[in-house]
Amino acid sequence: MELEELLRLSEAERIMAVKKIWDSLDKKSISLTEAQKEELDRRLESYHSGQTKFFSWEEVKHELHSSIKKKQI
Repeated sequence: MELEELLRLSEAERIMAVKKIWDSLDKKSISLTEAQKEELDRRLESYHSGQTKFFSWEEVKHELHSSIKKKQI
């Protein structure tokens, strides 16, 4: 299937195509750089120490919508 054909698919169909492509990759052949590993370790430590704050998708959407509304006024 050509790229142009893929782009004509519905959003749901394109998401499924991306998922199939992702699933077809050999995860063992994907390597991280040392900087990426260090950043992941830093973030994991931040999580374990309680320094990281998490937000639900609903909270993020609400904050984004509120921010956009404020800018439009």
